[in-house]
Amino acid sequence: MTLALIIIDIQNDYFPNGKMELSNPVAASANARKILEWFRQNDKNNIFHIQHISINKGASFFLPNTEGAKINKAVLPLEHENVIIKHTPNSFFKTELESKLKEKGVTNLIIVGMMTHMCVDATVRAAKELGFVTTLIEDACTTTALSYHDKFVPAEQVHYAFVSALNGIYANVVSTEDFLSNTTI
Repeated sequence: MTLALIIIDIQNDYFPNGKMELSNPVAASANARKILEWFRQNDKNNIFHIQHISINKGASFFLPNTEGAKINKAVLPLEHENVIIKHTPNSFFKTELESKLKEKGVTNLIIVGMMTHMCVDATVRAAKELGFVTTLIEDACTTTALSYHDKFVPAEQVHYAFVSALNGIYANVVSTEDFLSNTTI
């Protein structure tokens, strides 16, 4: 088994004073940081930071060359770590992520990031379809509240609905503590 860490869209616009603030981004990014530190100590060459840059006309966040589009300081990449730029929710779509993982012989992914219901969900599902065995660190992810007509869904319910749907079929869903306590290389 060759393991890689995928850190999805932990970017400044999702934090306080950003253009698309999520629910509890600081706590989720602190857990992502713990997973990142574990990888840096155990598997330095297989860390992939995913950075979403909006190219769609009318986009309101992750705009090119803005502070909001930058990767947050909690998980800043080191010089030798991979940074993959994407323009859609799925981190594999029209990016070099799959080819870089295959070059390194990666079979198993650990995924953390933002937004659970959008980019995390799309990437986890794509990873399964591409044949990767995936673990999602649920408390190293977060999202936002959603609404449809007169129905409001709080962020916590959105988050748990999506991780529950992914668990078992698309990924093994665990907490940061469970991963750090039970994983060895």
